[in-house]
Amino acid sequence: MTQLKPQFDQAVARSKQLPERPDNMTLLQIYALYKQASVGDVDGDRPGFTDMVGRAKWDAWNLLKGRTAEQAMQDYIDLIESLQ
Repeated sequence: MTQLKPQFDQAVARSKQLPERPDNMTLLQIYALYKQASVGDVDGDRPGFTDMVGRAKWDAWNLLKGRTAEQAMQDYIDLIESLQ
């Protein structure tokens, strides 16, 4: 993981400078991969139906449950590179 961390941090910085704003599904994927890489598996209850944004983020993150931090970092790096 130590080798991936600097690349991951660099990809996080580059994600803020993408040439164009990604679509909502891609943004959810970016969010979920970041959370899985930095926090781990989703915890807490799924937000209620009145919080549609929170619910979508929770669902996207929950799909990655069980993925290692290293794999999530690599997937995040690859996704950001593909959007450059």
